[in-house]
Amino acid sequence: MMAGMRIRIDAVDLPGLTCPAPVDGKVREYRNVHVAVQRRDRPAELLAPQPGDARSATWTLECTTSVSPAGIEVKGPYVQDRLGHRFIYLSWGTVDDSGTFTMFRRAKLMLDAVPADVLTAARDGLLVGRLGLTDAQGGPLCARVQPPHITWTAEHPLVARLGRLDGHEAFLP
Repeated sequence: MMAGMRIRIDAVDLPGLTCPAPVDGKVREYRNVHVAVQRRDRPAELLAPQPGDARSATWTLECTTSVSPAGIEVKGPYVQDRLGHRFIYLSWGTVDDSGTFTMFRRAKLMLDAVPADVLTAARDGLLVGRLGLTDAQGGPLCARVQPPHITWTAEHPLVARLGRLDGHEAFLP
């Protein structure tokens, strides 16, 4: 039986609009850095690119869940599925004057690292991942992202349906 779930990614501590490029690369510095959620199997389709100097960034993804012998499986247009691991790609790239996004790095938010009790509680509601997007060297966070670098929580289904009201979480009776 399939159930509807939303995943909200709440990110803070973005690294800025510029960052150093690898020493052996063609460019010395990446400029006008942005981050976005990448659609599954369509790297050029990005959800809500955010500038690297934003105070925070939030993305909300529609998903479905089902129970399998391995546990709860999450699927959706922005949920990647590679070699049995499900994750969300945050793609880092530069945006040129014409608005073209050119990816240079990605972070994998590993859904199989979400605690089972949290995933069960969020199955018909909202799963929230909170993380900082600047790595230890001051650049864009990349590679596999698992706790403690991301905190996963479940929110009540009513909050998931109502969302935020005037920038604040909806209150439950």
